[in-house]
Amino acid sequence: MILPIFGYGQPVLKRIAEDIPADYPKLDQLIANMWETMYNAHGVGLAGPQVGLALRIFVIDTEQVKDDEKLDVGFKKVFLNARILEEEGTPWSYEEGCLSIPDIRGDVERCPTIRIRYQDEHFQWFEETYSGLNARVIQHEYDHIEGVLFTEKLKPLKKRLIKKKLEMIRTGQILPDYKMRFAVRS
Repeated sequence: MILPIFGYGQPVLKRIAEDIPADYPKLDQLIANMWETMYNAHGVGLAGPQVGLALRIFVIDTEQVKDDEKLDVGFKKVFLNARILEEEGTPWSYEEGCLSIPDIRGDVERCPTIRIRYQDEHFQWFEETYSGLNARVIQHEYDHIEGVLFTEKLKPLKKRLIKKKLEMIRTGQILPDYKMRFAVRS
């Protein structure tokens, strides 16, 4: 089932998400819905807060952009209860966008390598290292479960330039090609 994506201005996007318990009801259904929602919106990642749930869950599929982005390795994974343990390297800039903030893109600086601890959909623990674009996508989705949006990481001038567009998203004055829930309907 395709879920509505919560747009900029929704309070859930600014909350620090809570751990998802092993007995969470219908977790497999939630995960399937998140995959379907993400693919329907042409995304590479989607986090719990983006579908209205302040839970530490996100899904990522960089396999689908591996060739376009010239990635050696892509992946498709579910991350539960993730914690970034380490970020290292000289930060590099790359243009990011977000399904919760349609039609706005901007350069964000992030460290090129991360080490993350997380559980998969079977609640098995993993600790892994990622680099490059794969690390960036994880960092972007991880920010969502920490209540941080990529627009907060933009340079001051860019923030001023997108202020009106953000207000249009917040008030539902946009027409994305996927289902969204806005903070305010004008």
